[in-house]
Amino acid sequence: MFDSTPERETENATPLPSEVADDVLQDAYSNAVISAAERAGPAVVRVEVLKAQKGGPSRPAGVGSGVVISPDGLVLTNSHVVHGASDFRLTDAEGRAMEARVLGEDPDTDLALLRAGSARNLAIAPIGDSKSLKRGQLVVAIGNPLGFESTVTAGVVSALGRSLRAGNGRLIEDVIQTDAALNPGNSGGPLVNARGAVVGINTAIIRGAQGICFAVASNTAQFVLGELIQHGRVRRGFIGIAAQTAAVSRGHARLAGIDNTTGAMITALEPAGPASTAGLMTYDIIVRADGEAVTGVDDLIRLLSHERIDRAVTVEALRRGQLKSFDVRPNERPMPKAA
Repeated sequence: MFDSTPERETENATPLPSEVADDVLQDAYSNAVISAAERAGPAVVRVEVLKAQKGGPSRPAGVGSGVVISPDGLVLTNSHVVHGASDFRLTDAEGRAMEARVLGEDPDTDLALLRAGSARNLAIAPIGDSKSLKRGQLVVAIGNPLGFESTVTAGVVSALGRSLRAGNGRLIEDVIQTDAALNPGNSGGPLVNARGAVVGINTAIIRGAQGICFAVASNTAQFVLGELIQHGRVRRGFIGIAAQTAAVSRGHARLAGIDNTTGAMITALEPAGPASTAGLMTYDIIVRADGEAVTGVDDLIRLLSHERIDRAVTVEALRRGQLKSFDVRPNERPMPKAA
């Protein structure tokens, strides 16, 4: 007689290789998220916007997140979190509260730099290289969504090189798309890689969508950070025009020897501004700047970077179907007037 005991055989059965592999992968994934959160989490702060009350203490008027990038209290966050306010309170992962002030902001990239008033030797998160990111790479978002402190969510890089409209209508370039869950209050918090290095600043979600969230790339943040520390603002070129994206007819493009189907049509000129002085006129359609194609207003804004301030820029434009060239010397774009 044979004693058939399948239950005993099941209990003592050796796990299949695929099951072992799944367990190992799950452990590796969990450990990567845990490691990233432990490295970057202490550097994440709650950013409270304070509103003065008549005859009473200030009260919170808005909440976001930020990340400490230097031990003496430099904090990166979103411009839309702090814009228009003057008083702020930061709370770190250990519950320590400190006052803060804005050193500068750049609404064009939705980034702002704060200085903590009294804190020293704060935990920091290093800024990584967003150019090294790959689609599918693990990323972790840390912040204070809906008031829930130090919340960690994980996902992957869904896409790179996206463009996103800032609150002022300007186009933010090189934006990271991720499915790491973000909610109101995450704004300004870091998106980090598995090593805990900041590769993005969480900035936006698409309401009604699931798993479509965006972060400003860390390389953009590095540039903005340098400009804000050195100048208190981000310098950009200004040629004194209002423009709109307009179609270029196929016939005009063929005669001019260009590939554009659209360009930036000038709708208004500032008297004695750089464009007017160079000879540009209303209804001219700008199609190239320094040899780079201009297919609309966004391209023109992007090309008028700080490197081109006070330097001759060759602007090519269609006028009544003919391609004309102008040497324009951009000024520094004026700061927007306070509301």
